[in-house]
Amino acid sequence: MGKWELPPKEGHMEKPSGVYFQTMTMKEIQDRLKENDLIIIPVGSTENHGPNAPTGEDTFLVTRMAEQVALKTGCTVAEPIWYGYHPYHHIGMPGTVPVKDEAFIDYLVSVIAGFWNTGFRKQILLNGHGQEFVIPVAIHKFAKIFRVPAIIINLNWYHAIQDKFKTKEEGGPYETPFIHADEVESSWSLALFPEFMHQEWAVDTQPVGFLPEGHIDKAGNLLHRPIAWYGHVGGGPIEVAQYPEGVVGKATAASAEKAKEGVEAFLDYLEKLVRDILERYPAGKLPPAEKLSQRSKEDIEALLKEPFTEGWKSLYADGEMW
Repeated sequence: MGKWELPPKEGHMEKPSGVYFQTMTMKEIQDRLKENDLIIIPVGSTENHGPNAPTGEDTFLVTRMAEQVALKTGCTVAEPIWYGYHPYHHIGMPGTVPVKDEAFIDYLVSVIAGFWNTGFRKQILLNGHGQEFVIPVAIHKFAKIFRVPAIIINLNWYHAIQDKFKTKEEGGPYETPFIHADEVESSWSLALFPEFMHQEWAVDTQPVGFLPEGHIDKAGNLLHRPIAWYGHVGGGPIEVAQYPEGVVGKATAASAEKAKEGVEAFLDYLEKLVRDILERYPAGKLPPAEKLSQRSKEDIEALLKEPFTEGWKSLYADGEMW
């Protein structure tokens, strides 16, 4: 606790601060890969989060946290996925930009493949949006198509520190459980990018369900109920009909102080994950290829060579994707 600066002084998306892949030259990337070949890919969304919060809230949550960890560990961050998958009950809400299911999955596969081909064979897809049940599909699709050794991890920030979302009744800081654009999410946003927040415009709504409480979980499945929040259609209303405000919960109760302990706990975890991966498998090293792929030894060896060195083979050489 206490080693992270909250809120961060600034974001880094357009700064030459040694964080983002897209702001580096190829020479800088090639030099970096020799020391640290892990990349964090923030996966967010563009979505209505009410009158007080930016539509990129889900994305800024994960980029700001990824930046902090990259500065400490020397890993790289990819510019984020700005447009995400959306479940049925999000469809039709103005301000929300849903991507067709198959397009989103294939887009992620393409992104994973492009970074792997460049040399980032260790990837953390850091998710900030309610699409945690879709991202693993893309990871496994990549693995089925290309069959190459890699460490590809889907990490959802709200799953890594589940004990940090407790209500006051449970000994935590919050009045209400985490749902959407509410007390919890707005608190995290205030702790990470207060310059985009306007709490003077915050509103509250009353969450509605069509079944008695106790069956269907809420955001992140943090209540551990029998039915996942995404495991139904019809158990609750669609947002455009019930929550035109874009908020599901009590956004007016948010404060940065409520989120600080949780944010620091997540940053601690993400730093540990990055360091543990790199300690076990330093730059250029991966788990045994023969334990991860059914491709021939010769094929794998060619694919794993440094690009443009003798005997190197591009990941796309056999045309698997196209």
